[in-house]
Amino acid sequence: MRVGFLQFYPRLFEEQKNLHRIDKLLTDVNADLIVLPELATSGYLFANKDEMKYLSASAKQSRIADFFRNIAKRENIAIVVGILEQDKEIYYNSSILVYPDGKIELYRKTHLFYKEKLLFAPGNTGFNVFNYQEVKLGLMICFDWIFPESARILALKGADVICHSANLVMPYCQKAMYARAIENNVFIITANRIGSDKNRSSELYFTGASQIMSPKGEILASASIDKEEIRIVDIDPQEARNKNINEYNHLFKDRRTDLYSELSTYRFSQKNE
Repeated sequence: MRVGFLQFYPRLFEEQKNLHRIDKLLTDVNADLIVLPELATSGYLFANKDEMKYLSASAKQSRIADFFRNIAKRENIAIVVGILEQDKEIYYNSSILVYPDGKIELYRKTHLFYKEKLLFAPGNTGFNVFNYQEVKLGLMICFDWIFPESARILALKGADVICHSANLVMPYCQKAMYARAIENNVFIITANRIGSDKNRSSELYFTGASQIMSPKGEILASASIDKEEIRIVDIDPQEARNKNINEYNHLFKDRRTDLYSELSTYRFSQKNE
């Protein structure tokens, strides 16, 4: 499978410019799967929900959905892209997987970062795996990376490739994905954005450095910290399916689940600090 990422500079509040730029950059792209950043059509740094209203859209029946359907069909490619989703009166930081035939799958960000908690509802889709060209794709968004459970659940559900749309501002993720790839033996495509968002008295700078990581922790492709880039590589998804570490150890069969119940039952409290 030929997989890649598009790293670019989404402009805050400028949907049409963002769509035009995406369309231009994806014209004649030679890949089977391409991953775009988080909130790629709208920009990121909103001050309130009123600013989000006219940039949001339904995940599957909207101008945004149709835009990516048209590109996916034209280029015969699957696209994973982060969008500002509105469902009734609720906003989600979401990612959609758009197939060339127009079908769309949806993931809503589980772990909200910083002031996202004031704007978005926590994702309620859970972590799911989708099939494309006999390859299993898992979706997660940005801050999901810091919780190892996110990638682990996707891997346990059979993901060969984790598609990670991001607007990273902290400097840790790209290095941490080495561990996520190794501990789950999966490919990970992190599509980050570049540039900055400035809104009123707030400003955020994004770290770029998008990358594709192999199940062995090899960086198969990486981008600069400040340039728009498309990087595409050939991968063999079969490499993600052998979870044997050696003849005696297996990544998943060796888990001591009888001792892990506290992962879901233990509750953190201030007295534990």
